Amino acid sequence: MLLIFFLVSCSEENQDTTNSASPTLNQNQSDLAYETIATNLQEPWEIVKQGDRIVISERDGHIVEVLNGETSRSQVMLEKDLSNQSEAGLLGIAFPPNFTDTAYAYYSYMEEENYYQRVIEIKKSGDFWKETNVLLDKIPGGQFHQGGRIEIGPDQALYITTGDATNPDLSQDISSLAGKILRMNLDGTIPKDNPFENSYVYSYGHRNPQGLAWDTEGNLYATEHGNQAHDEINRIKMGKNYGWPIIEGEETGEEMESPIVHSGESTWAPSGLAYLDEKFYFASLRGEGVRVFDPEVSEQKLLISNLGRVRDVLATTDGIYVITNNTDGRGNPTEMDDRLIFIPLDQLKELSS
Repeated sequence: MLLIFFLVSCSEENQDTTNSASPTLNQNQSDLAYETIATNLQEPWEIVKQGDRIVISERDGHIVEVLNGETSRSQVMLEKDLSNQSEAGLLGIAFPPNFTDTAYAYYSYMEEENYYQRVIEIKKSGDFWKETNVLLDKIPGGQFHQGGRIEIGPDQALYITTGDATNPDLSQDISSLAGKILRMNLDGTIPKDNPFENSYVYSYGHRNPQGLAWDTEGNLYATEHGNQAHDEINRIKMGKNYGWPIIEGEETGEEMESPIVHSGESTWAPSGLAYLDEKFYFASLRGEGVRVFDPEVSEQKLLISNLGRVRDVLATTDGIYVITNNTDGRGNPTEMDDRLIFIPLDQLKELSS
């Protein structure tokens, strides 16, 4: 398998992904390296490991599979045309434990001049994927703040993050699906133990959450974009109100949850979140790197920079995978962007210590 080795430094279009890369080696003062597994991704959003494959969604409506150093791209045939406003398109994907040919996806579309998102089932058929079933529709969308992360939790339920659709008041409206973390059974039905009767809403008062991960005790954590600054990591509790747009950062409110850590007057623009060896690793778009959060001491630090914008992080027993996001119209792509990067566990432990 061909790998490109790059140096890790802790400071701050597109060709087809079937292109191979030539091995090179660079070094910095710490002699820590990461591996580039795939190049020339197009606006990637989410990384999933399925068997021996790494699977990546692209906002323009494709799914990329990486296996043994080879990459292939398949179109996703959708019932609705993808909308192309900021942070929209084909976003989250998730694979059930018993995957054969059907997975889950979250995508954005426009209908009668209104933006929406839907949660669907997609089925692999030959060289393409096809939308086969709608599990949840008409999630409000907007010019910004679509949410878009979906993950299967340890309880085998599907969790979905939704943004406030640039209408902050919707986050406090329990009857709206915007500005929420949603929870559904894998068949699309509402779990009986959800906190609000006949509702997918699991928690509310969110601005634009884009990362979900669970610790070994089953506690759910989420990353969330703040307003200008005050980006957050929250511990998510069923039925709780996380305050947007009434409070953020250090602010408190009656029966509202404050973040366990936030960025203060600076910004991370946090996206995908992963848990490994008692620490959380999260993608940083504006911060242009990967950050690590230690929940035991409620502290975070920059782990890797000089990657440009980073959209998602995936944890495995061997280390973490990272996707850059420099081709989304807000970054400065190099000729190899966007990239899938792997950081081996031994390197990770040395960086995180």
